[in-house]
Amino acid sequence: MAQTTPNHTQTVSGWAAHDSSGKITPYVFKRRENGVNDVTIKILYCGICHTDLHHARNDWGITMYPVVPGHEITGVITKVGSNVKNFKVGDRVGVGCLAASCLECEFCKSSQENYCDQIQLTYNGIFWDGSITYGGYSEMLVADHRYVVQIPENLPMDAAAPLLCAGITVFSPMKDNELLKSPGKRIGIVGLGGLGHVAVKFGKAFDHHVTVISTSPSKEREAKERLGADDFIVSTNPKQMKAGKRTLDLIIDTVSANHSRANLGIAQGKRTVKGSMTGGMKETQEMMDVCGKYNITCDIEVVKPENINEALERLARNDVRYRFVIDIAGNSSL
Repeated sequence: MAQTTPNHTQTVSGWAAHDSSGKITPYVFKRRENGVNDVTIKILYCGICHTDLHHARNDWGITMYPVVPGHEITGVITKVGSNVKNFKVGDRVGVGCLAASCLECEFCKSSQENYCDQIQLTYNGIFWDGSITYGGYSEMLVADHRYVVQIPENLPMDAAAPLLCAGITVFSPMKDNELLKSPGKRIGIVGLGGLGHVAVKFGKAFDHHVTVISTSPSKEREAKERLGADDFIVSTNPKQMKAGKRTLDLIIDTVSANHSRANLGIAQGKRTVKGSMTGGMKETQEMMDVCGKYNITCDIEVVKPENINEALERLARNDVRYRFVIDIAGNSSL
């Protein structure tokens, strides 16, 4: 692996962590030239995902420093490669977690690139040319067009950014369990954070009865009044949990912290437990189109690049409703 190849001739300003302190500082680096299959994107906004915090602090022991985080990217195309037919200069686009895959396996051929064994991520990955990938905490990005999606015209670019990770991560299991076209189910959403609040919005848009399951009683009012949830269960309240037994058809668990799944009642009875991770590119575009149809966006707090470290500290304390988004270009009106 290498940080750059001879094709990396574009100087880019961004923000990176250089050690496990996780502190983000300005960083100038190189990106590759726009290839025949690439699009160059002027980044407008980038969401801050909890994964960014884990990578910045090397919580998982896999960080390749310096790391430029960010995989919830929205921006405008400024250059298009000769093989690219589905995008043009000026298009509003998004880039999520995926930067490359093998393109040949059963998953890639069935538009499930996210399950490819050779998947490479938007940052802290190794691209096809052997270079380390850098993410959206930067002024521009060169991306293979096969891992880029269109952003519907009616969606604001800042509030749409977290959909590229948080949105698709909850949309994928909903589609997989046929919730998009079978209304009237009773679904539970565990956790009311960056993922959970979008899951509630999807659940209501698809005409389901939505119950939020949370450790925080203080979130009941916002779950019901702000997001439209039908019911609320405090998971630390044994009476409420017992009363909710066998009342849900499907539970989507969005909590990243360690917690007992058995307390959710999925360990007994004829239950099926399934895992999920983000989504493929076709599904991500479908999710974006659905968000455009129902006008679904994320509830966000926009921060300037100089406030990234403060935002990461607040994120570590779960002090955000519900997603931080960095105003990369300094145009909060776009």
